Amino acid sequence: MRRLNVLGIRGIPAMHGGFETFAEKLALHLVGRGWEIVVYCQEDRGGAVGESLWCGVRRVHIPVKGNGALSTVLFDLKCVLHALSRRGVFLTLGYNTAVFNLLQRFAGQTNVINMDGIEWRRDKWGPVAKTWFWLNERAGCWIGNHLVADHPKIKEHLATRVSADKITMIPYGGDEVIEADAGLLSRYDIQANEFSVIIARPEPENSFLEMVRAFSRKRRNHKLVVLGNFTPETNAFHRQVMEAASDEVVFPGAIYEAPVVQALRFHSRFYLHGHRVGGTNPSLVEALGAGCAVIAHDNHFNRWVAGPEAAYFQNEAACAELFDGLLYDLASVERMKSASRARFKERFTWEQVLREYEDLLTRWYPK
Repeated sequence: MRRLNVLGIRGIPAMHGGFETFAEKLALHLVGRGWEIVVYCQEDRGGAVGESLWCGVRRVHIPVKGNGALSTVLFDLKCVLHALSRRGVFLTLGYNTAVFNLLQRFAGQTNVINMDGIEWRRDKWGPVAKTWFWLNERAGCWIGNHLVADHPKIKEHLATRVSADKITMIPYGGDEVIEADAGLLSRYDIQANEFSVIIARPEPENSFLEMVRAFSRKRRNHKLVVLGNFTPETNAFHRQVMEAASDEVVFPGAIYEAPVVQALRFHSRFYLHGHRVGGTNPSLVEALGAGCAVIAHDNHFNRWVAGPEAAYFQNEAACAELFDGLLYDLASVERMKSASRARFKERFTWEQVLREYEDLLTRWYPK
């Protein structure tokens, strides 16, 4: 029986983000294919390492007190140390502490590293954090036996560090959504197709301010629902975004109920995606799977994912022009929705993505 050991995430079942969702999908897929799966999980407690079984997946619970950056670094180190005695192939999701994976290389373990996005380019990080991420990106490229890039442009970037033969491009996947409960929208005082939506972390690099200002330039007779954990009392950027919003912008906070998020995507007129840095963004893939008409920041990451039928903006003025021209052009909205579903089925279904991962991990399985 083949064994896969998964490191680099907080654990499964998924409760945190894209990598956790992917790890859950991959683990369950491979268990069904006869693999033994071990996933390392972070627990905010003291005490000893424990193990449990979840849906056929072995979870190794690593105790680390706290939830900050230092706790995450300590958790990753403890995972690598514990994993040194394990056999099989290893999949590390993210390179943020790739220097620790050197221990696995010394131990002769085979480690495939998903290199995620170009983390050190993100505006939110200070000089120390950017330097740490830059160094670990380099380390991951050298230390990993093989690398996964989730976007063609990420592969091109990594190929400036190592040979392109060492890199396989496999994007993120998503579920197709063909129906969603419109009744869930009532709690936000919105109706199906009478709102557009933004779903992202409220950070400057995700174009929140540009999109909210563009929408708020004039009366739209339409709602813009902006999901995210806004803390205007302590975060100047959050305060700036909220002060720029018209009374047609709704801030419901962060929403983690999957059926509600699905309903917000599925019943929106437009899904707005302002990310300027990164590879294949999970939220954008999920928007395609829900058949959303996409308005996105114009960069090579978003263009490859969303395709030529999406609408793109470079700045606030261009975004406002898209609202002016497209908001009530329902024929264009329907054309964009159909194109999103087609693009999703072409490249981003979980069936395709998980099959490609299984093929890659099988190819790199220790002899």
